[in-house]
Amino acid sequence: MTKTPDWAQPFRELHIFTSLTAAEAERLLTFVERRVYREGERIFGEGDPRARMLLIRRGRVELTRVDVYGVRRSVAIMVRGDVLGEGMMIGETVHTTTGVAVAETELVFLHRDRLRQFVGDDHGLEKRMLATLLGEVVGRVDQLMFRTSGLAHAFSTGKTRTEHDLLGDGEVQAEAYFGLQTLRAMSNFDIGGGRLNAYPNLIKALAMVKKACALANVDCGVLKPELAKAIGDACDEVIVGKLHDYFVVDMLQGGAGTSTNMNANEVLANRALELLGHDKGDYDRLHPNNHVNCSQSTNDVYPSALKLGMILSSERLIDSVQALIGAFERKAKEFAKVVKMGRTQLQDAVPMTLGQEFQAFATTLRQELAGLHRTRGDLHTLNLGGTAIGTRLNAPKGYPERAIQRLREVTGLDLVLAADLIEATSDTQAFVMFSSSLKSLAIKLSKVCSDLRLLSSGPRAGLGEIQLPPRQPGSSIMPGKVNPVIPEVVNQVAFRVIGNDLAVTLAAEAGQLQLNVMEPVIAASILESLKILANAVLTLRHNCVDGIVANVEQCRRFVENSIGLVTALVPALGYGTATDVAAEALASGKSVADVLRGRGLMTEAIAASLAPERMTNPD
Repeated sequence: MTKTPDWAQPFRELHIFTSLTAAEAERLLTFVERRVYREGERIFGEGDPRARMLLIRRGRVELTRVDVYGVRRSVAIMVRGDVLGEGMMIGETVHTTTGVAVAETELVFLHRDRLRQFVGDDHGLEKRMLATLLGEVVGRVDQLMFRTSGLAHAFSTGKTRTEHDLLGDGEVQAEAYFGLQTLRAMSNFDIGGGRLNAYPNLIKALAMVKKACALANVDCGVLKPELAKAIGDACDEVIVGKLHDYFVVDMLQGGAGTSTNMNANEVLANRALELLGHDKGDYDRLHPNNHVNCSQSTNDVYPSALKLGMILSSERLIDSVQALIGAFERKAKEFAKVVKMGRTQLQDAVPMTLGQEFQAFATTLRQELAGLHRTRGDLHTLNLGGTAIGTRLNAPKGYPERAIQRLREVTGLDLVLAADLIEATSDTQAFVMFSSSLKSLAIKLSKVCSDLRLLSSGPRAGLGEIQLPPRQPGSSIMPGKVNPVIPEVVNQVAFRVIGNDLAVTLAAEAGQLQLNVMEPVIAASILESLKILANAVLTLRHNCVDGIVANVEQCRRFVENSIGLVTALVPALGYGTATDVAAEALASGKSVADVLRGRGLMTEAIAASLAPERMTNPD
């Protein structure tokens, strides 16, 4: 028999083929093929038939999908050892994502036609493979249920491993990458249902911090390079989106974030053990505390990861606000010649253009964006390396500086070590200021949305100066009614963000002595605000602002019938005469121009002053 090439051997370990005999597995591998894809090369697309089962031998594959806005977005990053296209085993299915190599990637694959050759008429062999595939699918569904329902979970294989901590022994699901301390936290803090995996950027930040710390520990000679490499490789997988399902503790927790830190330590330790060829839970070889948490404390790792997670999460919000500003500016140009009445205290004031109104929306949001950038800068100062209270206890000499330098390399961000680590460990003011900038942005967004609702009110019995794009029927009883649902939801998001800011304020004030134990609620509040604000801004632009239409005739009619025009006559007629003209127009229902004609006051100069276009730009 021809010797099976080394690159095909990993196919032996795939779950689908675990039921094969040694001879069957050896024969199967003769059907396996290999191909190297260049960076950026497309591997398969949405709608393509699932014709191959692909195993990544090296490199990375990004899966993307077009979202409801028509924008292609990343779904997942697949790395070494991941399998794609298993669905080819089940009928004529198609890919639901597009796969592209994001680095030079070597794939080992089995084509469906070749698999059919392998199976032939052996229906027993086919059933065995399908049974193992079904078992894998059931296990994945089980894992999803565990992630969403917490302790209400039946173990996917029924197997457990025994782990030990301060409180004694406990049983942990054999497949789980988390450990006993995570399991205890899930039992203790089943509070809000918002788990760590709802905030992937926080998980990425934790992995970035842990990788930087492992590298710094090698630099300082307190961690063996082979252990640090395994930890770093596990961190890299988490950074690109792997294993997030196992970050399961509630965002709201006692212990100043210890449960979050230990969840990360356990997941990374168990994945690192696998990469070293050992079983999960074999902590004598690589330990969550002794190795992954080496030279660290929750009190420096947790706030550092929070700040980093907020920096990462804010990028999407900043991009969304910038795009919304652009949308308002485009509308400002489109509506530049649409004259309308400006209003103060909900009463007619003086003319302006609809373009000026929309440009003001853009300007006010640009101001908020500048404030967000300023407070975001404060998040770059970290207390990493201060350990428990900032005294650097249990950290080797030079470790804080090395940890920050390594974290700069891992993240590409200009991060800074706090000058006073004791002060920085207890101080949460950077969170307060950042949350305040989110609140300020939310207030401005809410004001703009309230204006949009008012300007579009009616449409026949209200202002009706603009039309918002109809997004859905507005009533279960009133036919034809369409509501401004997009501005409404943004208003509600703003209220939630304002409430979150109050929670941050109270939590920051509640800090005592060398630590603020209320940081978890600060984290939950700010990260939720970042998430819902970004989503709200995106839907406001795409589902509302981009489709706004001006009701030009309605705007003009309001201007011509308004007594606000009389304001422009004050320099020529004086305030008293102008007031009399306004009062007569209001009482009689006549236009200002008609009243002026009736009083014999209309001249060419007065007529020019009454031109609404001139009033919108007196210069």
